[in-house]
Amino acid sequence: MERTEKETTYQETRRVQKGDFAAAGQISASYKNMLKRLGVDSKVVRRLAIASYEAEINLAIHTLGGSMTIIVYPDHIFLVVEDTGPGIADIALAMQEGYSTAPEEVRMLGFGAGMGLPNMKRCSDTFEITSELGSGTTIRMGFNLLN
Repeated sequence: MERTEKETTYQETRRVQKGDFAAAGQISASYKNMLKRLGVDSKVVRRLAIASYEAEINLAIHTLGGSMTIIVYPDHIFLVVEDTGPGIADIALAMQEGYSTAPEEVRMLGFGAGMGLPNMKRCSDTFEITSELGSGTTIRMGFNLLN
């Protein structure tokens, strides 16, 4: 079923800059607060907060910058993450826990443990990732509100 704008409860797109670790987590925190205000179940809020934080960190580490769009419907939430960057050569390998291409200086900051993509998939009800080398990556996550 195709969604219409009239059904949307909330929609917002935010930018993430390459290497901006000082701001890392601000978008996911704002999503968490907004979903709480909307009365979304705390378990869904927690899962979306984790997935969006992982996405935000990945954008800062691995891309030239990107965007995160959250779309809230009465029965479902979509989180779409798009970046401009090198793309992912081997998605199956990147999905393995512990696999990371983060540079050493990022790992020394406590990031880049290779859990971002697996955590996004684990926390979302639907997960789709597409990537084009030399162009970028798009991740689409869905979170059910009615179970």
